[in-house]
Amino acid sequence: MPKFTRPLIRYGCAPAMLLGINGAGIALVAGGANKAWLLVLLIAAIALSFAAERLLPYRDDWNSPQGDTGRDTAHAFVNETLILASVVAIPALAALVPGDGIWPGSWPFVVQVLVAILVADLGITAAHFASHKIAVLWRFHAVHHSVTRFYGLNGLMKHPLHQAIEMTAGVTPLLLAGIPVPVAAALSLAVAVQLLLQHSNADYRVGPIRHILALNEGHRFHHLKWAGIGDVNFGLFTLIWDHLARTYSYDPARRFSSTDLGMAAKPDYPVTYLAQLGEPFTRHGACQFTGETTGTLDKVEQVKRA
Repeated sequence: MPKFTRPLIRYGCAPAMLLGINGAGIALVAGGANKAWLLVLLIAAIALSFAAERLLPYRDDWNSPQGDTGRDTAHAFVNETLILASVVAIPALAALVPGDGIWPGSWPFVVQVLVAILVADLGITAAHFASHKIAVLWRFHAVHHSVTRFYGLNGLMKHPLHQAIEMTAGVTPLLLAGIPVPVAAALSLAVAVQLLLQHSNADYRVGPIRHILALNEGHRFHHLKWAGIGDVNFGLFTLIWDHLARTYSYDPARRFSSTDLGMAAKPDYPVTYLAQLGEPFTRHGACQFTGETTGTLDKVEQVKRA
């Protein structure tokens, strides 16, 4: 590997995705290009994410499939389809909303997209937080927390009903405000790119911005398997709401492995796609934390002090 490759990936991966892919999407949509180009950009983002993970991994073993490739691909396909379908449905949904809304359509297009990102971020973060506090929501959200390796496709490893709940929370305020379809299309690409970056196994760095943007360095703390300790860093796009809600956590010295991930209260969570779809509807579909069954009370205190 050429000497410049590692620093190029380490410091260039996030800007290439956040500014390059998203910027290209915003420019294309603002210019009236066919929205199919957004799919091309999404494919490019996936390819870039996978290449960065293999050339500069945070953990080499997280690049090795654990019998989960087909399952994760199915989750990603179904949930990305839901995201795209929500964009297509916006004109019909908007027709149900009385009035013209308050959307700032005269603002520069890129500013409108940023506004949409911030509003959606608040709604999705609130739904995410609630999913860790309300038992019936946790049943569906638990699918996402069953992962034992951290890589790009994990971002879309969600139960489709929970994906719909988060989308509803993020998009409804935008619909009521009268968001235009082009802005929503750019937002959908931004969501997909963010999920790739947030769960990436690439060892990229963003400096102090890691305390503001919800990227992989901070999101790994959210996937700690011990109840309570993993109830941090809920944001999708930003960590602003976590700072305000005092749910932000970060320790620069912390290193992660597969033994830190998953759910301590339910290490035998189903691993196949169809079984994960059905698990929330079973009597044993909830996960309850007890120090006795997980043996992690001492570990919890250690992490709190870290």
